Amino acid sequence: MPQALRPETVTGKIAYQGEPGANSHLAAREAFPNGEAVAYPTFEDALAAVKAGDAEYAMIPIENSVAGRVADIHHLLPDADLYIVAEHFLRVRHQLMAKKGAQLSEIKRVMSHTQALGQCRNTLRKLGIAPVPEADTAGSARLVSEMDDMKTAAIASRLAAEIYGLDILKSDMEDETHNTTRFVVLASEPDDAEADQGPVITTFIFRVRNIPAALYKALGGFATNGVNMTKLESYQTEGTFNATMFFADIEGHLKEHLVQLAMRELSFFSTEVKVLGTYPASAYRKEAAELASVGSQM
Repeated sequence: MPQALRPETVTGKIAYQGEPGANSHLAAREAFPNGEAVAYPTFEDALAAVKAGDAEYAMIPIENSVAGRVADIHHLLPDADLYIVAEHFLRVRHQLMAKKGAQLSEIKRVMSHTQALGQCRNTLRKLGIAPVPEADTAGSARLVSEMDDMKTAAIASRLAAEIYGLDILKSDMEDETHNTTRFVVLASEPDDAEADQGPVITTFIFRVRNIPAALYKALGGFATNGVNMTKLESYQTEGTFNATMFFADIEGHLKEHLVQLAMRELSFFSTEVKVLGTYPASAYRKEAAELASVGSQM
């Protein structure tokens, strides 16, 4: 994380979406062990808390290695008027939990967030348990704790089981052991990493001109200048199928000459370019790349 941020010294409020015990709650505690993680009902509320000064940072999930991008986030970030100052990767471990005394063999249905259910799809199928989508994982755990029903379970974190007094009937329900969620840390003011601080990620959004091959030409500068683009996603805006925005991550700092050349070419073929932040690349990126390399050689 940025030197100016120094997560171990942060004692302020960290806003997250969901209820106590959510994976976002865990991510906030991991990244800021001395901060105060505060729950907000929606992503909009969590972002607004930072903008209003009620919270110092927001911990927002942006994508998962199994389920893909988190819905709505790409639409919210451009207009939030906030800045990405760090990223955090959380290894997601889903626990199947129910009221005390419940038996796994008697569970008929399970409640959780749609993404959590999707990440446990194969395991649930093998157990013969029907998925029931709910707003979030921790909220599902709370609902199960309030129900007089021994046949309904929830998929949530171990922290949620502790908070709501539930028994864990099956641990690590996720289908993939690499199940990891990437979070971004948002602040009301920019706090860009220094150019000599080490590997950095620059995140930006852009809209290309309405001309043939505009996207191809806009991205050409990254290839010709050797700038690695690690993420590129499109999403629709303004309720039409014509107004397409793109969300991108690159490896590199805006002060680097080759990155500047690539961004200049992008701007020439775009009607809008907005940089959301330049921040240190998480150590997890290198660890994951090394594991993938070892796996490919086996």
